[in-house]
Amino acid sequence: MDNVCINDLILKLYDVGAVKFGEYKMKNGMISPIYMDLRVVISYPSLMNEVSGLIYQRVQTEQLKFDSVCGVPYTALPLATIICSSNDLPMLIRRKEAKDYGTKRMVEGKYCEGEICLIIEDTVTTGGSILETAEVLYKEGLKVTDAIVLVDREQGGMAMLASKGIRLHPVISMFKLLDVLLAANHIDAQTVRDIRKFILANNTFSAKDENSVGCLAAKKSRKEQNQELSYGARAKLPNIHPLASKLLRIMEEKQSNLCMSADVTSCAELLQLADSLGPKICLLKTHVDILQDFTLDFTQTLKALAEKHNFLIFEDRKFADIGNTVKHQYEGGIYQIASWSHIVNAHAVPGPGVVKGLSAVGRPLDRGCLLIAQMSTQGSMATGEYTQSVLKMAEEQADFVFGFICGSKISKRPEFIHMTPGVQIQAGGDGLGQQYTSPEEVICNKGSDVIIVGRGILGASDRVETTESYRKSGWEAYTKRLGQTGQ
Repeated sequence: MDNVCINDLILKLYDVGAVKFGEYKMKNGMISPIYMDLRVVISYPSLMNEVSGLIYQRVQTEQLKFDSVCGVPYTALPLATIICSSNDLPMLIRRKEAKDYGTKRMVEGKYCEGEICLIIEDTVTTGGSILETAEVLYKEGLKVTDAIVLVDREQGGMAMLASKGIRLHPVISMFKLLDVLLAANHIDAQTVRDIRKFILANNTFSAKDENSVGCLAAKKSRKEQNQELSYGARAKLPNIHPLASKLLRIMEEKQSNLCMSADVTSCAELLQLADSLGPKICLLKTHVDILQDFTLDFTQTLKALAEKHNFLIFEDRKFADIGNTVKHQYEGGIYQIASWSHIVNAHAVPGPGVVKGLSAVGRPLDRGCLLIAQMSTQGSMATGEYTQSVLKMAEEQADFVFGFICGSKISKRPEFIHMTPGVQIQAGGDGLGQQYTSPEEVICNKGSDVIIVGRGILGASDRVETTESYRKSGWEAYTKRLGQTGQ
C-alpha cells in the first residue's frame, strides 16, 4: 500500500476533525487522550470514497478469500456499502437487535451456510465489536477468518482477535498516525509521548489458556499435516502469532528468506543499506547501540523505509535481565526500541520473567520476540538441555514469542519461525569464534526458515548484487526443501 496515500489520508482525517485530542471515555470505560471520531467522515463523500478505496486496496494486497462483506454497525456500514457497490461484491448487514415482525433475522442478505464473510470496521481498540459481529455471523452458519480495520489503536485488539482465529489487517496503526501528525506539526512531541505511554499502559488483552477452539484446531491440523507447509500456508494457520504471519507473507511475496544484519556504526550508512537492499530482504537486523550518531529521527526514517520496501525491523538487543529492567530498556531510554522495532530477541537465562517484562511493553504494540536457543559462535553453551528449556519457555509464552535464533530447527510446530545467523555462501570461520554455514545447509538440511547474513554482504564490493545472490541462494534452498517433502 502506498505510504504517501496513507500519510495523505491521515492528514485529511485530521483536517475534518476525525482525530481528536483531549479526554474521551471509551466504550470499555477507559479515559483516552486521543479519540477517533470516524462518523464525521460520512459528511465528506470524496473522503468516504478514498477511505473505502484504501480499505479495499488492503483486501487485495492481502489476497483475502471471502464470499461476502459485512460492516460492523454502524460507522462501518457505509464503508462496506461503497466497497461492495464499487467492486460488485455481495454484502450482508448485521442487525444490532432483531425486529419483532417480518423475518426477525439478525443477518440480512443472501448467503449459504459455510461461506466466508469478511468484516469491515472503522476503529479497533479491544476487538470486541468485530468479535460480536463474528459471533452473530457464526450463528447463521457463516465463517469469519479476516477483518479489515481503518485504524488500529494498537491496544491488544489484534492479539485478541488472533486468539479467536480472526486475522486483523489495519490500514493505519495508531503509532503511524501519531508519527504523521507530528511530522506535519499538528501535534507536539510531548503529546506523542503521552499517548504512546497511555497505549503501552492500557493493553486490553490477556492471553487465554491453550484450550480454545483455535488452539485445538491448530493442534489437529499439525497432527494431520504429513508434509511441510509452505511459508504462505503457515501464515494462514489459525493460531499463529500475527507478526509471524506477517513475516511469512512478506517472505512468500518477495521470495526472500534473507535477513540483512546491518552491523554498521553510522545512521547514514544504515539507512543507505535499508534503502538499497530493502527490496531484496524480509528483515533488517540492527545493533542500535553501536551507532555513533543515533537520534530518534533516524528511527522514523528507518520505519518509513521498512514500509516502503516491505520488510520488518529486528533489533538484535539480546535482552538478558530481570523483567522490570528489560521492560524499561525496551520501552524507554535513549533508544525507545519498542516504538520502532517490530522484533527483538532475548536470552532465556533470567527465566520467564525476561519475556513477561518485554511482553508487557511489546504485546500492546503487536510486537514479537525471538528467544536465543543456540548461537553460531564456537564453544557456545546454548546447547542440549538449555535449548530444550528455551523451547519450553517459548511454548508457554507463545502469545509474544514466535520463534528462535538457532543453528537448526528445534520445534516441530509450524507456527514457530527459526532464524539462523552466521551464514555465508562460503562456509568456514573468522578467527574470532564465529562459525559460518552455507544457505543451503541452513535452510535445506538444518530446517531453518531465515538466513541472517552480515559480513558476507557488508564486505562485498557490490552489496546489491551480493544481496541478490544470497536472496536467490536462500530461496532456492527453501524450494528444494519443499520439493523433498512433496509440498
